[in-house]
Amino acid sequence: MRKLMLLALLTLPGLSIAFSANGLRIQESLVMHSRILNQDIRFSVCLPQDYYSAGKSFPVVYLLHGLGDDETAWLEYGQISQYADKAVAEKMAVPMIFVMPQGFRSYYVNDYKGTFLYEDMFVKELVPYIDSIYRTLPDSRHRALMGYSMGGFGALNLHLKHPDVFGSTVPLSISIRTDKQYMTEDSSGWNKQWGRLFGGVGTIGEDRITEYYKQNSPFHLLPGLNEAQISKLNIYIDNGDKEQTLCRSNEELHILMRKLNIPHEFRVRDGGHSFQYWCSALPEALRFISDAFEGKSYQPDIQPMISLNAFPEKQVMRLTVQGKTAIACVPSEYDLGDRLYPVIYFIGELNTIQQKSIAALVGQEADDIKACPMILVFLPGAASAQFDKIMPELEQKLRIRKGYKFRALMGYQASADAVSALAIKQGQFGCCILSDGFLSVDSIAGLLSGRDPKSLESTSFYIDSPDKGNHYEGNGTAHMLLRDKDLSHEYRVRPGSGGFEWLIQGLPDIISFATKRFHK
Repeated sequence: MRKLMLLALLTLPGLSIAFSANGLRIQESLVMHSRILNQDIRFSVCLPQDYYSAGKSFPVVYLLHGLGDDETAWLEYGQISQYADKAVAEKMAVPMIFVMPQGFRSYYVNDYKGTFLYEDMFVKELVPYIDSIYRTLPDSRHRALMGYSMGGFGALNLHLKHPDVFGSTVPLSISIRTDKQYMTEDSSGWNKQWGRLFGGVGTIGEDRITEYYKQNSPFHLLPGLNEAQISKLNIYIDNGDKEQTLCRSNEELHILMRKLNIPHEFRVRDGGHSFQYWCSALPEALRFISDAFEGKSYQPDIQPMISLNAFPEKQVMRLTVQGKTAIACVPSEYDLGDRLYPVIYFIGELNTIQQKSIAALVGQEADDIKACPMILVFLPGAASAQFDKIMPELEQKLRIRKGYKFRALMGYQASADAVSALAIKQGQFGCCILSDGFLSVDSIAGLLSGRDPKSLESTSFYIDSPDKGNHYEGNGTAHMLLRDKDLSHEYRVRPGSGGFEWLIQGLPDIISFATKRFHK
């Protein structure tokens, strides 16, 4: 009774200031009593640096934790106070209040039995309670969600189901399953995790796809949205390329949203299911949320302009092999000795200016000791049909180091299918790089179908894809198939629609990847 009276008192005008007047910015494991759940709910809070001095109201971000963690995880492992202060100091984000509720094992939904109505508690009790005791801006535009793993599921689901309460969301490494994964997951884990929430305990296959599951699965919620509902969404999804089960489910979610024309940002970066990865997402995630709070149109990840020096003509060699013209760009030290070099074969339609721009950037990376010196060979797309004859002849004319690990193959846009076929069939390359590839779902599936994974152990793939490009499904499918076969690869989804300038922005990471493979 005393707790209920305290809750009633704290919602009275004027008492919110008294509650927070202790001057503490970071408050861990505070308590709110929930009438809906009939128990106490713990939550932590991180206030802006100027909360007590500014005398104004602030937007709120609800940070949701993963399975097995609690309301302290974002403070301890996520270091949210440090990241937020840095973002504000660098004027990358506005000051905001962070609220971190205890999520139990709820996935932030109401369970199908109606015995633990967490979602109702969150929307009907916690949000009004926070608005009553802190100086918040109490409207959907100024409320956001962010969470990792189980919290990523909650952050997406709560936004889809309550866009009038939460105006934007950043789900990280969403713990979600496609219907196929859901139907075939091992029963011991499924019953404890999904069955207890959505019904169907003890079942397998399609019997698991209950109506209640459909009411809470983004894969079923998204297709049912109308234009008015879609217009209220503001979503930024981030998932590491080293994920296992979540590789496919997050990728399939992105593909579905693209097909449904649901605007969203989607990123895949280097990493897996860890706080190291989620912390690395925070600078851009906070900027995305901050832009939403300010009513700005989000402009994807600020990238520094890459300035290129002119590539010296003396380092360009024109060779004719098998009736095809090859352009070789050699390191600045090439004429100073007789050493051998690794090589990247670029196959595709790049003009002279584009070839020299790539060579100039690679040369700069080598000069800055960010990459090893290497030879670049540019060949037209038609050369892929004769490549088994062209390559040995080139390696007689150029000082190319022997061995598959010192050879890389790179395809850009329309040449990506042919290049991936060469890499998979020949097995003579340490790495295969596909940037902005016009990859066909059927072709990549056909190439990998029936292949013994051991035959591809020598080749590591690097797939670089624009999140607004037209070939998102082919690139995503390649990633999923390579992950299914446990084949070495890295996958990036960067903002943009592709094109040569987009390629140049990602080239430093590509060259770094190639260098690591050459020196493995």
